[in-house]
Amino acid sequence: QMPLVESGGGLVQPGGSLRLSCSVSVFHLEYYAIGWFRQAPGKDRDQVSCIVPSGKTVNYADSVKGRFTSSRDNARNTIYLQMKNLKPEDTAVYYCAARERECSDDKRDFASWGQGTQVIVAS
Repeated sequence: QMPLVESGGGLVQPGGSLRLSCSVSVFHLEYYAIGWFRQAPGKDRDQVSCIVPSGKTVNYADSVKGRFTSSRDNARNTIYLQMKNLKPEDTAVYYCAARERECSDDKRDFASWGQGTQVIVAS
């Protein structure tokens, strides 16, 4: 396992934007796919996006397509999740997680997790 630390969460009004960051302590981040997940109270932890090691491909959940963008800066060991046009249903704790090589739809395939950052969308 490796340390991952999320930051950037907070309270935002509907229609607003936030950018989350995931800082990863590893020598070769370019070997890892990074997923963003979220968990609302009483619900399962669901994948929001997954970015491949090169950053060339990102998979998104249907609920966030066109609103969220994931990117990565391997030189800075950081992955980002830009969130726009936020909705109340986006309220959740957001986690980043790492998996060697390939993305996966299954959260059980991700071995390393951060502690999460809270996002609240409310007026």
